[in-house]
Amino acid sequence: MAKTIPFPGSNQAARARQAKALLLPIPRSTAAELILPVHIALDALRRGAGSLSAAQTLTQTMLLTGFLCDLGYGEMTYEQLRIADQALAVTFERGRASDDWRLDDAHIEMFAHIVSTYDAQLQRAPLSALTDASARLDRILANGSAEPTLRKQA
Repeated sequence: MAKTIPFPGSNQAARARQAKALLLPIPRSTAAELILPVHIALDALRRGAGSLSAAQTLTQTMLLTGFLCDLGYGEMTYEQLRIADQALAVTFERGRASDDWRLDDAHIEMFAHIVSTYDAQLQRAPLSALTDASARLDRILANGSAEPTLRKQA
């Protein structure tokens, strides 16, 4: 039976690689896979051909964008996110009442900006920031309660 060669510190090397990966942005192909459904959801809601799923996708994107801005990756104000949240609330009310899943024309540009910001965040923010933002979203989804996405600035 062949003996394996022990590599001292192989666990340490693996931890070092993992720590380095957390400091780097995700691969562009992964970022493209993550952002494509968001662009599709925005387009569907813009055209009035959206769905509950599309509205949920934009809601999660809005929250993640806010969390990443809060970590220093991108710029959005609390007020912008509050208005976006209200616009989505109207979309959910209308959609549930009449199955008309669309964004109001007045809010299309705002959501295009949110999606563009999120796209840039996916390409530039380190994996550690994306992981933190995702964990924060998971906690909100688990608790069923929303929290302010950005700290109010005086």
